Amino acid sequence: MIKKNIFRAKDTLPSYQTLRRFLQYFLPYRQDILMTMGLVIAGAVCQATGPFLVGWSIDNLIIRGNWRGLMQMLILLAVVYVTGSLIIRSQIRQIGWIMQRLLGQLRRDIFTKIQSLPLGFFDRSQSGDLMSRLLNDVSTVEQTFGMAIAQIIGNVFSLIGIIIAMLLLNLQLGLMSNLVVPLMIFATGLFASWAKTRFRVTRQTIGQLSARFEEDINSIREAQAFNRIEYNMQQFDALNAANRDANVQAVAITSAFLPSIDFLNTVGTAGVLVYGGYLTVKGEATVGTVTSFLIYVQQFFQPIQILSQFYTQAQSAIAGLERIFLLFDEPALLQNAPDAIEMPAIQGEVKFEDVTFGYAHNQLALKGANFHAKPGQMIALVGATGAGKSTIINLILRFYDVLGGMITVDNIDIRRVTQASLRRQIGIVLQDTILLSGTVAENIAFGRKDATQAEIEQAAQIANVHEFITSLPQGYATRLGEQGTSLSQGQQQLISIARAVLINPRILILDEATSSIDTRTEALVQEALARLFKDRTSFVIAHRLSTVINADQVLVVEQGKIVERGTHAELIAKQGVYANLYGLQFGTFV
Repeated sequence: MIKKNIFRAKDTLPSYQTLRRFLQYFLPYRQDILMTMGLVIAGAVCQATGPFLVGWSIDNLIIRGNWRGLMQMLILLAVVYVTGSLIIRSQIRQIGWIMQRLLGQLRRDIFTKIQSLPLGFFDRSQSGDLMSRLLNDVSTVEQTFGMAIAQIIGNVFSLIGIIIAMLLLNLQLGLMSNLVVPLMIFATGLFASWAKTRFRVTRQTIGQLSARFEEDINSIREAQAFNRIEYNMQQFDALNAANRDANVQAVAITSAFLPSIDFLNTVGTAGVLVYGGYLTVKGEATVGTVTSFLIYVQQFFQPIQILSQFYTQAQSAIAGLERIFLLFDEPALLQNAPDAIEMPAIQGEVKFEDVTFGYAHNQLALKGANFHAKPGQMIALVGATGAGKSTIINLILRFYDVLGGMITVDNIDIRRVTQASLRRQIGIVLQDTILLSGTVAENIAFGRKDATQAEIEQAAQIANVHEFITSLPQGYATRLGEQGTSLSQGQQQLISIARAVLINPRILILDEATSSIDTRTEALVQEALARLFKDRTSFVIAHRLSTVINADQVLVVEQGKIVERGTHAELIAKQGVYANLYGLQFGTFV
């Protein structure tokens, strides 16, 4: 079943709030930014000085025929412009340094946030969409703000310097040159509002496209087996077309924006020529002043054009930041109580006292569950799919908090202890083993990174997998394929058991580990599990009822309630739900 995107179109943040949160990432670099601002101001001064010197040279050197002075002025202009170029190069390098570290921190925060989200979040999300936030959205921010921000800051200060120089040079001509600025601001705001809506759609569709691609890659074997390739292509094409159309509309907006700014630029230049010529005829301005203004106007409209274009295109990055911060706003996993204590070394006594829980509002998955597991006992959980067996396991691990009742381990409410200290003493062997693409040794030491090679090998021997590992080309240093695809399911299960052995848990949770492996490997797994069960409290989700015959307690779960409990023999004699389940599997119907 395809999961829906967890972020809906109506889930948005105001642009000012998004930018304010993004600007907080600059705070650790305050000193570097101050130094950069000094370079930016120096660069703006150099840029504003050039046209003034050109106009002064026309009025005081060229018209008077002072060629020697003109050559000296040319040398001075060259020094000014070369100095300005070096300063701009330094400020771009400095801001690039800041931005790359800032973006690195942003990626780390996204990854950290994803690690801290509760399991319920992943039940309703798409991994491809989350990867799109980590990669595509941050990449968009990098492309927009990475190097462009250096130019943007430089252009802002250059614009300020040019305005001041124009007003000082000739107040009337300076005021006239700025008449088009309100029109530019209005046009920029209008186009930016249109662009933001379209760019928000592009970020959402690229997330959906990434999620679909990741899902199809993971299920390629099933797609080929069930002749679903053509259907998958149709689904992918539909999402791809939606992303294409959103991008086309966004590009159409930005492409219409640039000619508008160019038109206003032309109007401003024409205004300087007309009004400047008029003032020159009246004797209120010189030819040099008008020439300086023509250069200033070109310099004046260039940063405005760049800033306006950047503001419009920045809507894509703002939409990406919005998606990132919406992710940050997702509630994190269960927090430890302020006065939480470290769970002491446990014996393994577990009690459920009238426990009620639901994943969704008004939909209970567990209703008034009660049971008592004594240290060292094996508790089997049986029942139909969706009955509530996995919910019991999730609550023991405190992946979720109960809505009612209490769960205790060694008579301590698990809400009173830190989650890490609780889970450190619980081992898990799942039916679907998750292996990394690292070495065999690294996979066994998944829960204990400080384990020695001797401890890893001892755990493998207990799990009946040491002999197989030593037969591999590099032994324990053999690198596994992605998700352990180079191993059979049985071999993956044995490594998973070795992983649980290594942490030496007092409570063991087992999701039927033998349901999909061959008979010979099953014997190895069962032998390894027998060693692992010894002197430990174990909870077994049983699909094959033959594996629970020796359980100390069998809990039959049906629609969120424990409807029967007892040993295998007691429940068979009772001729109830369990006996019927057993009969369905072994042909002894009751």
